[in-house]
Amino acid sequence: MQGQRVLVTDGAGFIGSNLANRLAEDNDVVAVDDGYLGTAENLDDAVEFHDGSVLDDDLPTDVDVVFHLAALSSYAMHEENPAKGARVNVGDFVNTVEQARNDGCDTVVYASTSSIYGSRTEPLPEYMDIKARTGYEASKLARERYAEYFANHYDMNMAGMRFFSVYQGYGGAEEHKGEFDNIIAQFADDIANGRSPEIYGDGKQTRDFTHVSDIVRGLVLAAENELTGVYNLGTGRSYDFNTIVEYINRELGTDVEPEYIENPISEDVYVHDTKADVTKFKHATGWKPKISFKEGVRRVCSQYE
Repeated sequence: MQGQRVLVTDGAGFIGSNLANRLAEDNDVVAVDDGYLGTAENLDDAVEFHDGSVLDDDLPTDVDVVFHLAALSSYAMHEENPAKGARVNVGDFVNTVEQARNDGCDTVVYASTSSIYGSRTEPLPEYMDIKARTGYEASKLARERYAEYFANHYDMNMAGMRFFSVYQGYGGAEEHKGEFDNIIAQFADDIANGRSPEIYGDGKQTRDFTHVSDIVRGLVLAAENELTGVYNLGTGRSYDFNTIVEYINRELGTDVEPEYIENPISEDVYVHDTKADVTKFKHATGWKPKISFKEGVRRVCSQYE
């Protein structure tokens, strides 16, 4: 993308600021963020920052492309207040897209989630049957259905990206997520500071860990190709939590043992395993992940050297 005006919601947050800073190299970028999990300090000077909510009725949507990343982005966040979760995850989406449409923007790339697949060890394709087991998943499915509406009724380009376990580490913008940081970031910080990372259960649960730089490239390609539909963004490889601890210890030259504790999350909603099938997005854009798990862990640990 070059020479376009772009809006990034949740633009001062973890993924949003990485995306906004990347786009600002060649585009006019506006970032909107209410400061819940983000901070303007994450943004380069070239990004125009607006302190506000995506529920506002005067968003800066006079743009060529909207990247809508704003959401309550976890089960825990949503369950604190399900009504707020629906208002933010669904209402904010409709509010932002409708304002963009009225201002002449016809391309929206938005955040969905891989959580809607539930717990599975095989690669997860977009066409598989899914269901909403939690309010968080229901809100993201509702977002995808509203995207279908805008695409069909108003002929808009609406690309929903189902993220798989995105990480960067505390050397980047992820630190501001606090307790909602990715497990790799949390474990690395614990081990580097001599603390035993807490692992739910036996540590054999797996995730498809995807570096934020690969996510950013995918988001940009979705916009450039004016995609419509839902697409997975992951690596197609999974690693368990015990392996994370092993790799981090090896990288840092430490020997910190994890502490295994009882899982406080109900078994019927806890996602034990994820692995992306990214065939659809690769065919649509040529995208493939560049950062291996080993390289990603090395980058996360490098800040502690």
